[in-house]
Amino acid sequence: MPVQLYERDKILEACLSVFARHGYKHTSTGMLAEAAGISKALIFHHFQNKKKLYLSLLEHCYEKVGTSLDTGSISEQEDFFAALHLYMSRKFEYYRKHPDESKLVYEAFYTIPDELKADMEEKFGDVLANKDQVWDQLFEKVPLQEGIPRKYALDLIRITFEHLDTAFFADLTNGIIIDEPYMDNLFEKIKHFCSIIRDGMEKEPS
Repeated sequence: MPVQLYERDKILEACLSVFARHGYKHTSTGMLAEAAGISKALIFHHFQNKKKLYLSLLEHCYEKVGTSLDTGSISEQEDFFAALHLYMSRKFEYYRKHPDESKLVYEAFYTIPDELKADMEEKFGDVLANKDQVWDQLFEKVPLQEGIPRKYALDLIRITFEHLDTAFFADLTNGIIIDEPYMDNLFEKIKHFCSIIRDGMEKEPS
């Protein structure tokens, strides 16, 4: 690997934990330089500014997450809820094994800083739209009860599982131990959420 690329990758690796711990807004170029063991001038040489460094790191992490989750296989599934359960289980297992990368991606897509919104839309807008389209097409195969708007049903599913993301990262930030019992409980919750949404929760009157 050329020296320039090696140095760039080492800088990204060192800066990941800083962004994950402090977030984009509260991370300074000085903090990044200190973590990487280099001068701020060298940060600027490789990335020009903090924003470009962050976006480069985010793109790298997002590609790794996408590869690990095998999001392309979603479209090959026939059962929406089986695909959802598999995807969510893979995602949270990845979160557990790679907390810093996952916190960075979570912040970028769920609590995006204002100054990054235009850049995020340019860099990831089409990718996210395509992923949503895959889920939309798979959900079209689900037969719904009469009178239930399909869009509202899918919105409810997204809100439900975004809640699990938010709760997981709140626990991670607050120092909760993400061990096997925690993950077993989370996977059980995912299974029940899928079942409740699919089958309903109100008992039919006898």
